[in-house]
Amino acid sequence: MAAPMSVEAYLAALPAASRAALEELRKTIKAAAPEATETISYQMPAFKDHGRLLVSYAAFEHHCSLFPASRAVIEALGDQLTTYLAGKGTIRFHPDRPLPAALVRRIVKARLEEVAARGTR
Repeated sequence: MAAPMSVEAYLAALPAASRAALEELRKTIKAAAPEATETISYQMPAFKDHGRLLVSYAAFEHHCSLFPASRAVIEALGDQLTTYLAGKGTIRFHPDRPLPAALVRRIVKARLEEVAARGTR
């Protein structure tokens, strides 16, 4: 598969269940970070805030993932993420069992605070 040129192209190429799960995730992230910009980073949809990576997400053959790009955020949310963690920085979920919107909002809020503390690029 060729590298996607846009978030829309990435999502359009997915199976229906994965596309629906990621579109809902995208909507939740947009609502939590309305000033963030969308882009493709490492061939995945991503959001940036003040030039810094906020979160990215992707679909794989048997699951979807959210990447908060921050070990500190994962550690801070600890027990809330335990059932979703796969590796050091990957939050994994099945398209039929999406991440709770409230949890996604907490992740995005924590990342926004972290990015703001670092300043703009």
